Amino acid sequence: MEAAASTATLSGHLYPFPSALNSTPNSTRLAPSASRPRPLRASATLREVCSGHVPDHVLQRAEDVGYVVPTEVQEDSLPVLLSGQDCILHAQTGSGKTLAYLLAVFSAIDIGRSSVQALVIVPTRELGIQVTKVARLLAAKACNVMALLDGGMLKRQKSWVKAEPPAIIVATVASLCQMVEKRAFSLGSIKILVIDEVDFIFGSSKQVNSLRKILNSYTAASSRQTIFASASIPQHNRFVHDCVQHKWTKSDVVHVHVNPVQPMPSQLNHTYVICSKKERLHVLLSLLERDAPKSAIIFVAQQSEKSKRAGNAPSSTLVVEFLRTEYKGTLEVLLLDEDMNFNARATSFTEVKGKGFLLVSTDIASRGFDLPQTSHIYNFDLPKTATDYLHRAGRTGREPFSKAECSATTLITEDEHFVLQRFQNELKFHAQELPLEPMFSLSL
Repeated sequence: MEAAASTATLSGHLYPFPSALNSTPNSTRLAPSASRPRPLRASATLREVCSGHVPDHVLQRAEDVGYVVPTEVQEDSLPVLLSGQDCILHAQTGSGKTLAYLLAVFSAIDIGRSSVQALVIVPTRELGIQVTKVARLLAAKACNVMALLDGGMLKRQKSWVKAEPPAIIVATVASLCQMVEKRAFSLGSIKILVIDEVDFIFGSSKQVNSLRKILNSYTAASSRQTIFASASIPQHNRFVHDCVQHKWTKSDVVHVHVNPVQPMPSQLNHTYVICSKKERLHVLLSLLERDAPKSAIIFVAQQSEKSKRAGNAPSSTLVVEFLRTEYKGTLEVLLLDEDMNFNARATSFTEVKGKGFLLVSTDIASRGFDLPQTSHIYNFDLPKTATDYLHRAGRTGREPFSKAECSATTLITEDEHFVLQRFQNELKFHAQELPLEPMFSLSL
């Protein structure tokens, strides 16, 4: 309790744990043992923020690809991250959390040392591929970055890791556990641990127990910097308290919470159509014809085990086959599904990069999936929770297109209307109803 009570936060709120979880005092106070970060000038560049902490070649690479001015979450978090403090990055999707924690990684590691010094844990292969790509771009071959993301590569990677330990490893929980159990490498030299989409990983008791077992065996919170990142941390006050109590982080962990009042971008327009299940495919087609998206993601529900046993086709297959037959636009229709094998998923992920697409996907594409050209989101199936809605909608309105108008449209039945209303109340957005009849005049 004493440790938890000293936990600090930025963004103008101090969360006293655990007694006043819903209170929001006006003052900001840092833990007595934590040094207050130097406030940034409004005109500070990313290089100025990171000067003296991040290697110059990393900053040069960042500038070469357009990362010159820090985003709000980077401006707020980098003084904390670069000071070596534990940090929980809590900000909108697409706000720049990945670059923030990777800059912290490069500030912590010694590129001349042959050992695993940084570990980035991700929930999915697709997010792992993206994080690895950014890390390698920043590293510019000055150090080795290895991705352990399941699939058939782990056997070969085991020998590579032993021969030349990478400074940075990006891994899913399953792959990390498999490699550590095979003694492919040691985590004893870890200086910095990042868990991306932490609420998703901690939401799985199997994953969190496996990760805790591995980390407790080889490393301790007191000997490393720990960074958690997510756009959605339900009951975040309790979450931060529990991180300290369960020794995931040190007691002076800082919670950087950007835009706590508005969890989604203001330029995101939310709409919905009430229709029957039988009408949904034609309504979707009509919306695509009306909106003419630059690129879009169409989210469908993961098929249930009961539906599989009954021999039914999944929603993803039905939507893809329908669109490939009926859609007359120029965008390529692609599929991404949890049930696809690793190579097929990797191929789909690669194909959507750098061109217009209609990606039909389960929620696998909702976490950390960075396709900034996405202008429209369509929820063919209603998300299960408000958090799922937040992450689906967050696939659009991302940097560098964060100022452009974008939309998220949900297809619901009359009986599902109250669920969408609950999402609106929880996430503080307003969705406008689109009339059904004009949809059929377009698509039929």
